[in-house]
Amino acid sequence: MKTNSHTNHLLWLTLATIFISTSGALGKYISMPTPVIIWWRSVLAAIALLVFCLYKGISLKIHTRKDRWTFILASILMGAHWITYFYALKLSNVALGMLSLFTFPVITAMLEPLFSKVKFDPMHILLGGLVLLGIYILAPEFDLKSSQLQGILLGLLSALCYSLRILILKGHVATYNGTMLMFYQVAVLAMLLVPTLFMKGAANISTQYPYVILLAVLTTAIGHTLFVNSLKYFRASTASIIGSSQPIFGIIIAYFFLNEIPTIHTFVGGSLILITVLIESIRSKNK
Repeated sequence: MKTNSHTNHLLWLTLATIFISTSGALGKYISMPTPVIIWWRSVLAAIALLVFCLYKGISLKIHTRKDRWTFILASILMGAHWITYFYALKLSNVALGMLSLFTFPVITAMLEPLFSKVKFDPMHILLGGLVLLGIYILAPEFDLKSSQLQGILLGLLSALCYSLRILILKGHVATYNGTMLMFYQVAVLAMLLVPTLFMKGAANISTQYPYVILLAVLTTAIGHTLFVNSLKYFRASTASIIGSSQPIFGIIIAYFFLNEIPTIHTFVGGSLILITVLIESIRSKNK
């Protein structure tokens, strides 16, 4: 029974990873200013999550003032993560943008002992090294003066924000429903980004709404909620390293929908990342 339960949790985490992976192609394809995309993503996801919470009778009550401030901080970090990530995609490409973001498992594994009583696991140095090696092989050569470098740097900043958000939420997933946590984050972010509508405008939504809805519902409301829920059953660093398969799924999606053709480096580097995911999946089963 325990084995079946672990397998089910692992499958849901993998499904969450696939759904979140669609953000690369959608973020690259949608033709609107990045902050406006994130606002639409947040407000539509908030509506979908609120409807689901009301339908399922999920409590929206926040227990303490400290928790309220934690949710606000998580919202800010999530917004910073999304915005810097989408700029990274616009400046480079889906492969490079996603791969630079996916240094976050290494960052998470390094920072987790500072946020919880979890002891530092030296194995995460090796696994993180394999992920970095895979990313190094996957990343194409680039001119340091080109926009690709800016995309990589923004991807790394996005990774840091993502890791910090995961770590500060880790202590709350046991007492709050994951859907409720995600609802508050996107709701707060939507309110924070309202000024961007007046500064950037949102006229293109009439031609972009099908893709924005996919981004809001499939990628955000469903994918990120499943990922947050997975933190109940896995360590943050474990979930993050398993989530490192996102660039592989993202590159495959970009190939079919954006005609971004992967190279031999993609296959070699991707294999290293998938091997790392497999190792951590097996190790997490025994924890």
